[in-house]
Amino acid sequence: MLEKIVGFCLRWPKTIVLLFLVLTGAGAYFTSARFAIDTDTEHLFSIKIPWRHNEAELYKAFPQLNDLLIAVIDADTPENAENSAKRLNDALQGAPLISRSWRPDDNRFFRTNGLLFLGVDDLQHKMGMLIGQRDILLPLAEDPTLRGLTAALTANYKQVERNPRALAMYSSALDEFSTAFENALVGEPARVSWDKLLAGGKPETLAEDAPSVRRIVLVKPVLDFSALEPAQDAIALVRATAAKLDLDPAHGVKLRLTGQAALADDEFATISENMGSNLTITLVIVTFILFLALRSPKLILAVLATLLAGLAITAGLGIILIGRFNLISVAFAALFIGLGVDFGIQFATRYREERHKGGDLDLALVNATREIGGSLTLAAVSLLAGFFCFLPTEFLGVAELGLIAGFGMIIAYVATLTFLPALIKLLQPRAEQLPLQTASLASIDHWIARHRALVIAAAVTTALAGAPFLMHLAFDSNPMDLRNQRVESVATFIDLSKDPKTAINTVEILAPSLQAADGLASKLSQLPEVDRVTTVESFIPKDQDEKLPVIEDAAQELSGVVDPKVKPAPTDEATVKALTQAAASLRRLGGRNIPPSVVRFADAVEALADSDPTIRENARIAAFGDFHQMLGQLREALQARRVTFENLPVEITQDWVSANGQFRVEAAPKGDSNDREVLTRFAEAVEKIAPNASGAPIGISEAGKSIVRAFIQAGAYAFAAIFIILAVALRKATDVALTLGPLVLAGVVSLEAADALGLSLNFANIIALPLMFGVGVAFHIYYVIAWRKGIVDMLASSLTRAIFFSSLTTGTAFGSLYFSSHPGTASMGELLAISLFFTLLAAFIVVPAFLGPPPKRQTTGEGSAL
Repeated sequence: MLEKIVGFCLRWPKTIVLLFLVLTGAGAYFTSARFAIDTDTEHLFSIKIPWRHNEAELYKAFPQLNDLLIAVIDADTPENAENSAKRLNDALQGAPLISRSWRPDDNRFFRTNGLLFLGVDDLQHKMGMLIGQRDILLPLAEDPTLRGLTAALTANYKQVERNPRALAMYSSALDEFSTAFENALVGEPARVSWDKLLAGGKPETLAEDAPSVRRIVLVKPVLDFSALEPAQDAIALVRATAAKLDLDPAHGVKLRLTGQAALADDEFATISENMGSNLTITLVIVTFILFLALRSPKLILAVLATLLAGLAITAGLGIILIGRFNLISVAFAALFIGLGVDFGIQFATRYREERHKGGDLDLALVNATREIGGSLTLAAVSLLAGFFCFLPTEFLGVAELGLIAGFGMIIAYVATLTFLPALIKLLQPRAEQLPLQTASLASIDHWIARHRALVIAAAVTTALAGAPFLMHLAFDSNPMDLRNQRVESVATFIDLSKDPKTAINTVEILAPSLQAADGLASKLSQLPEVDRVTTVESFIPKDQDEKLPVIEDAAQELSGVVDPKVKPAPTDEATVKALTQAAASLRRLGGRNIPPSVVRFADAVEALADSDPTIRENARIAAFGDFHQMLGQLREALQARRVTFENLPVEITQDWVSANGQFRVEAAPKGDSNDREVLTRFAEAVEKIAPNASGAPIGISEAGKSIVRAFIQAGAYAFAAIFIILAVALRKATDVALTLGPLVLAGVVSLEAADALGLSLNFANIIALPLMFGVGVAFHIYYVIAWRKGIVDMLASSLTRAIFFSSLTTGTAFGSLYFSSHPGTASMGELLAISLFFTLLAAFIVVPAFLGPPPKRQTTGEGSAL
């Protein structure tokens, strides 16, 4: 049948070539017009899996939580951070590509009632400190100028000089003003942090290692799913808005973007960063290898054209079948190149040998089909079955890859037996003058034949010796480990993950009622793996009966501060006089034991007095630029009123109570929330209490289990299917075992070597397993079929030459992935290279040892020909 098909193609070569060119153009068009990639690793799993179903229910109830942009603002002072976050949030309101923008850590509710969320002791301490600072705050509020500042500090020195603790705080405040004045004198940016001063000189930080104050703005972007980077325009808008607002390092602000939307866009950008150059280099190297294998430009052109045509058709069909590629299925290109070029090289190499025997081109092509067609068919059917066995699994990433790859094998097989011979007929390559066998390798064949037991024992011993590595092999289900951690969105995500207060990797649970949510929160909060639990009830402060009188008393004591009678501003001459007098008074009051901070402040004040009015005005702005903001915040905070569930603002309740009455419970892990072990322990502990939990920790924990189940299931299906196919084709159980045995050994040793080299399995590189299984099945089938035909000296035969050069092209295609900027893709290339090495070692050394002498009754007398 195959000979008749090839014969038909040789009678109508132009028609066949034209038909494939039309299909190639259609495939290329569909791919270029509709190509899309889903970079969300959670979509690699079926929605039928419980944790994926729970996640879908969460986003259905609270759609505003999905596909967010997180703008992280780090600034030099709390006031600058607060002001920057407020201006950015205000500017994004109503923007065309922004459906919503808000600040989880600040709105009018928190500004007014923030003090109620302090503990009773902390509140009393804070109010006591403010009241204790009233004597210095009141004159500053009434005279917020350099005159009022120096007068207040001079007067205050008399009160603190005999109190070591108060003197230390006073000295710290003087140093803050001195630094600001010194910077103003030399024309550098300067700003005094009043939040820091009122906190006793301790800067506000979110973590022990956080050097600056941080604020967060959440942005719900309008995504364009027709684009390869759906959030690209929204991200550009946020950055442009920040640039217009001068939110940059020159103004003491660092803005970074992360969140699901930014991570997904950066993921694709990283994957595609050097994809073009890698593909170009790969094709150049593959072309060179084909030259070494085929020695004919026309044959090389025919094989490459067949490969590219099949790739374009497969890509277009993939778009039609699944619509969007994922992070795993997009690797079908490397898979198709690796296996598709093998079919082409096998056929072309066999054609060369037949052409060497006789000069007729058509007869050589038909004879090549007769000799290699059965092996190609069996290999293609085995590969098809192996890949399609992933379709029933819940691991959609590999299932979709299996679907595309399976059809790709059909396309590669059909193209090899139709388009390739037709194109060779049109190109008319020259006749072959030299034989293809490598006689020098026969000595290795003879050595293997004499030492079969040794080779087999060495292979089995190696696999058994590596068993500890195989048992230690881990699956890294954390998708962040697959991303380039130098990319802004990833680096920022990891930075936020280090502190439970800002951790993004939280668990979300839906409860049917407020009572159920509170009961669940109470149980979760007792877990040692949980740092904090938040529900809508968390926004109702506790112990309000004790706290409200404390705030009311403070409001009365500080009424003059928050609502001062402001004095008229002094003239510049009056300011100079006040500065001069203050410096002199401080030196006199300090006497012989004057503290260094007082000397420094006095020097700075004298320098200001001697400078020009512009510098003095800059110094005043540096000292009081954020003073009025602080007073406004204090004024608002002292207006706290009793909070109940009924008077919670809608901007809070909408994020914790859904439209259909479901209540959200959020739990954050204790420790680094980007650490896989921390997340796994946290997720398992939470799931025992709340089986319907969802979120990144659940996904990371359960994804690994889902993948293991999927590969066990698919592996069992594939092994059984290929075993049945080989049993039907080879009709001898021993021949089937000889085909699959070395392949199993190669797979086991590959995984052992991966662990020994410090490589763990992950979402991306796990596709190396079905891929190398496919490559190994093809290689081993070629050998077994040749062996059954009576071939001796396997390594010296043209078959080994074809497999060797095929593996070089496959290795090139796979190896190029190792140089990807995307760590996940690079790990895929690394594992593929390891697997290919051991697969070839098994094919060249172990398979001949397993097979032994060919059955004499099937010897064809054709020497080393297939």
